[in-house]
Amino acid sequence: MSIDEYFTFVASRTEDMYNIVQNEGHGSFFIVLLIGVLFGGIIQYTRVDKFEKIAGFAMLRDTIVPKMLFLAIGITSIALYFEIQMGYATYHIKPLIVSGLIIGGTLFGIAMAILGKCPGTGPVSIAEGRIDVLVGAIGGLFGAFVFTKYYDSFFKPLMGTNYGTESLVNVSGSYSTLMVLLFGIALIAIAIAIPHKELLDEADLSQLDAEDRAEIESNKKFEIIG
Repeated sequence: MSIDEYFTFVASRTEDMYNIVQNEGHGSFFIVLLIGVLFGGIIQYTRVDKFEKIAGFAMLRDTIVPKMLFLAIGITSIALYFEIQMGYATYHIKPLIVSGLIIGGTLFGIAMAILGKCPGTGPVSIAEGRIDVLVGAIGGLFGAFVFTKYYDSFFKPLMGTNYGTESLVNVSGSYSTLMVLLFGIALIAIAIAIPHKELLDEADLSQLDAEDRAEIESNKKFEIIG
């Protein structure tokens, strides 16, 4: 596959994605776009698109990201399950490929440590004008091109056995509702139990008035970096 064929493929898949959204009755393209804008606004408001948040999480010096992730996954696991039960949503379960998950997860972790971003916060940072993240995104597109071009000859055998699309709901059978509730509640409890620690830089502190800044600087939940 040439570079021109790759970008044609990407454009085609992107068009298919928009068509799927509209044809499955989940709302118009503009509603989906609005949800995306709101998501980006929440990311900016909580500042989890900042390098310090992801790097602090990796060093166990900032717990905002794990608290948010556990809480979001816990709530949405329960909400999505009941949405599907009522016919308002459908599952799109990816197959379990252990070798592929290990290799992909390792590469993902390395890239996340270098950039201090994830696929959700990266586009927000690019929109804010972060050149380093833009370079990372270009590298990601190049990596996707290499993966697509050599998938059949190299990557597919490397990924190993496909174990199918089992899920917690399928495995638990008649106890699926109870299992989903226990799973979601457990994650929410973990989010609440994780200690609140923040890694702040001068840009964060500059947005505060003198009284709030003094309080934060004396609060051991917050770590100030120069």
